[in-house]
Amino acid sequence: MGEPSTLLSLGAVSVSVADTALLTDIDLRVQSGDRVVILGANGAGKSTLLKVCNGLIVPSKGELVAPPANNQALIFQRPALLRRSVIENVKFVLAARGVREPERSSQAQIAINACGLAAMASRPAIALSGGEQQRLALARVWACRPDLLLADEPTANLAPAAMRDVENLLLAVEALGTTLVLTTHNIAQAKRLARRIVFLDGGRIVEDRPAAEFFASPASAAARTYLAGESI
Repeated sequence: MGEPSTLLSLGAVSVSVADTALLTDIDLRVQSGDRVVILGANGAGKSTLLKVCNGLIVPSKGELVAPPANNQALIFQRPALLRRSVIENVKFVLAARGVREPERSSQAQIAINACGLAAMASRPAIALSGGEQQRLALARVWACRPDLLLADEPTANLAPAAMRDVENLLLAVEALGTTLVLTTHNIAQAKRLARRIVFLDGGRIVEDRPAAEFFASPASAAARTYLAGESI
């Protein structure tokens, strides 16, 4: 097998709004097959960083190289769903990527089956529980199979069983060939999922290390304080 390719690259990226620095001199490389968890206190810049990677926020300076919009996906704590049925939500994103019928319906059905939503195919998406809505968001990702999935607090406020369902689906999507980059405040979840930790403090990357090393011996005072529960 060849060496993993660089999927996402940020070089000296900064973001400022009204003279307030949200991100400063971010250097980050994500290889295909990485599984990166971004940690940091509230306001550290985690969500801003994901939005930059997705192209929703344009850097004030620096260079971004990322997969094209139709080859990456971004899911949020509260999924952005259409006021349509479960299966129509999945068919919509496939149509946007140029998938025609009957393949569109077939792929959508396979995706909702894989994500445990087959019995809810005709239900309105807005009638689903929080965990079910997040599974629907992941069904759309499953159907499209992007190279990169950015997930911003995808299990926040979910019950433990629903959280584990979403975690399992994230890993199932990864097994299809998608590289995962996600944020979380749940340290136990980060330990379960991360191969690599990127730790942000005040809009800067202060640690970027293999997860086992980070949790065993955080190098920065900010990370030590965060892991001790003194900073949330």
